Order: sequence, then structure tokens, then C-alpha cells
Amino acid sequence: MYPPSGPTFKGNIPTYVINLDLPPSRRWDDLMRDKKTELKTVVQNIKDIANTFFPSGKVVDIVDNKIAHLTATLPYPFNEELQGIANSSGIPLGEIVIFNIFYEIFTVCTSIVAEDKTGKLYHARNLDFGLFLGWDVKNNSWTLTRELKPLVVLLDFQRNNKTVFKSTNFAGYIGMVSGVKPNLFTLTMNERFSLDGGYVGIFEWFLGRRDGMWMGFLTRTVLENATSYQDAKDRLAKTRLLAPAYFILGGKNSGEGCVITRSRTAALDIWDLDIKKGTWYVVETNYDRWKPPQSLCSIS
Repeated sequence: MYPPSGPTFKGNIPTYVINLDLPPSRRWDDLMRDKKTELKTVVQNIKDIANTFFPSGKVVDIVDNKIAHLTATLPYPFNEELQGIANSSGIPLGEIVIFNIFYEIFTVCTSIVAEDKTGKLYHARNLDFGLFLGWDVKNNSWTLTRELKPLVVLLDFQRNNKTVFKSTNFAGYIGMVSGVKPNLFTLTMNERFSLDGGYVGIFEWFLGRRDGMWMGFLTRTVLENATSYQDAKDRLAKTRLLAPAYFILGGKNSGEGCVITRSRTAALDIWDLDIKKGTWYVVETNYDRWKPPQSLCSIS
């Protein structure tokens, strides 16, 4: 139910303006001032999980001392925004980068676009982040999921004091998992599991092959720059990626809704709304629609 209520409700989700007219390194200062403590908690949780699998501490050492140097290889303005978040939060740059990479390889979610009999469009999604990462036996929940909740924020990206797009996101993450470009389109992204997955693209990036785009950066670029539903659809279908993905896109007119199934290099399938053929909704979890549901997806 919305608006939320009940014993677990802690208050309304805060809204922050991200001023695109500011230098990239300053855009997230206000948000980090309020959320740096919560972000440090999540980053520490990720480090603790890494140390569980690699007790030597070498992985965390690599993150703190090696990954930070790769920030310079990321496209502008994202490289400078990450550095700015590290500066304003006091969290090492390498750990901020890893926090952002995390969502390239672990966005287990569900999205749906539907059209009712009057032609009105609906776009909804959930945020299943943190699954399988640290089990809290006392509360019967995933620790990272619980610790991510205080980082949920509403973002209003503005230029010249006017809204360019809006997003529900996690503080500290500069890509976009969901967003709305007012009066044009809505967009969400989901993880697509594949042997040629996000890990491969990320390792290629580390090794010097950098012709693919981070999917969170692509969604943000599309939200900021696309001028129509069709423009957004084309960009999402054709841009080379680091990781396979599902992009779920909604528009403002009847029939404008689709799921774009992506490999790292091409669109494998575009599933459109088609009211005349009875397709009044399209829904995506984390498996290809032409394949049997995965066991986890079948109960989600």
C-alpha cells in the first residue's frame, strides 16, 4: 500500500535536487552531508562480506589502493562525481567505485509496464537489492538489504532551475536504476544473467578495453539527453554495454512500452505493448521471456 504506514515505516523518503549546473565534483555534496554515515555502514558491510570469502584482506586492499586509480578511465562527468562523493563523504574513492560497480552485476528486480482500457500507462518496479548478501539470523533478513533502506532517496536532476528528470535511487550511486523524464518516458533496468555477464565486461574494462558503457551510466545519459520515447528506445537498444541487461521503457502515448533484452553488444529482443494483439502489459524479472522461469524468479 502507498503511502506506507505501519510499525516499520520510518518516515517519508527525502528528496534532493542534483544541480547539473554545478561542477560534477560538487553535485552530490548536500546528499552526502546527510547520508555519509549510512553509506559508510553499507560499504563496510560489503567489505565484511568480501573478507568472509577472502580472509587475507587482499581484496579490500586492492579496492582501496588499486581501484581508485581506475576512476580516471571512467567517462566524464561520472569520474569527477565519484571523486566528489569520496571527498564529501570521507570514504576512500576505491570503495565508492566498488559500491557503484556492485549495481552493474547485482540488480535483481522486477519491472512492469501496463496500459489500461483508457490508454493510461503504468510503470512499476521493485528493488530487490542485497539478496544473498549477509544473513541476519535475528531479524531473518539480508543485512545489506536492511542497511540499504536508509539510503533510498528521491532525486530531482535540474538544469537552469528546471527538472530534467527524476529518479528513486540509493545515495552514493550515480547511475540510475529507475527514472522519469516528465512528459516523455519512464525507464527502469534489471540484471540479465548470462555467461558473458557483467563480470566479463568489468574485467575487460580493468584490462584496458573500454568500448562498452556501464549500464547505470547509460540509463542516466538516456534520461538526461534523450528527447523522445523512440530516441530513448534506440539508445538503449544500440549502445554497447559492459553487462547484459533488461531495459524496461514506458512512454506517454498508447502502445509506448517495451522490454529491451540486451547482450553486451546488441538487442536480442524488443517486446512491445500491443493492445490490438492483447499484449496490454510487459513484465521482466531476470530471465529471457522465451525461456522457462528460473527457480528464484518463479517465486518472486
